[in-house]
Amino acid sequence: MPALQLVPSYRLNSGARHDQPEPWVPAVAPVLDAHGRGLRDLRLSVTDRCNFRCTYCMPRNKLGFAVPATARRRLLTFEELLQVSAAFVDEGVQKIRLTGGEPLVRRDLPELVTLLSKLPVKDLCLTTNGSLLQKAAASLSAAGLKRVTVSLDALDEPTFSRMTDSQTRVSQILAGIDAARQSGLEPVKINMVVQRGVNEHAIIPMADWARREHLELRFIEYMDVGCSNGWQLQDVVGADEVRKTIHQMWPLRAIDRAENHATANYYCYEDRKGKVGFVASITRPFCGNCTRARVSSTGELFPCLFAGAGLDLAALMRRGSDLRGGIRSLWKHRSDRYSETRFLLGEVGSKPEMSAIGG
Repeated sequence: MPALQLVPSYRLNSGARHDQPEPWVPAVAPVLDAHGRGLRDLRLSVTDRCNFRCTYCMPRNKLGFAVPATARRRLLTFEELLQVSAAFVDEGVQKIRLTGGEPLVRRDLPELVTLLSKLPVKDLCLTTNGSLLQKAAASLSAAGLKRVTVSLDALDEPTFSRMTDSQTRVSQILAGIDAARQSGLEPVKINMVVQRGVNEHAIIPMADWARREHLELRFIEYMDVGCSNGWQLQDVVGADEVRKTIHQMWPLRAIDRAENHATANYYCYEDRKGKVGFVASITRPFCGNCTRARVSSTGELFPCLFAGAGLDLAALMRRGSDLRGGIRSLWKHRSDRYSETRFLLGEVGSKPEMSAIGG
């Protein structure tokens, strides 16, 4: 197994823009944390339920067949989700991403999208496993959703079935992607988590398919999210290894980062057939530029994907307390940079599961 090249340095990423952003001016300057990182992005979980049991997220052998989902009465209502989102926008958030669990299992989700689409944000998007996307794409687009990201870790049925631990067929995901494109939810981005001994053989087939379909594919290093996926460093296929594998087939050329706080490093194919991204949170952590806050479906605010505890926004909201003040106070004191310190501090105790706060 090739040795992983770990780069724990803080303030790692600082590139120039490779294209001009769409005309858009934020309403307010983002609040800054203890490391000068602005609050710009909100990952809003609408449910912790999922119809998959992906081995790196909700493994059945760890969490059981029927993972206890949060009772509906404890979930934030659409109106509360709007109220929370509006408070974040008031504090500088520019992008909102709906997550889960699988967000499309939340009933009447387009109604929430309609509410959120009225907020003055640059981007309103959704991450999904794609299994329910074919039926939902048109209504989501009509409600005001801008684009979708689909998680897809392999195209061959045996590998896909093994990783999702579901009865869903790959063709169902591909049909959802087609429906999203036909409905104007573009660009459709594809996320592939690569695990050694599980799906690294699918790297080239996935890249070939994405090139032919003119889709933006991003390879994501297998992460130690939560406490149930049995993560080990030797199971990580580093981004550099994936990039070299692709480069041997189709030469790649690095392109500058579109945004300094973006999670992916992008390369374009020299034959001009698109680009591919690499999210190297293990080998080249990007905590120094992290601008993302995460809110669970029950209203708990986590300042980091690996945070051990959060702030109960639901309790604040339901007793009429100042949401903006709570958000601002937590973010100003935020000092999380787990991905850069995981190998220095050793294993932390409690971490929220990805199914509770999205990816």
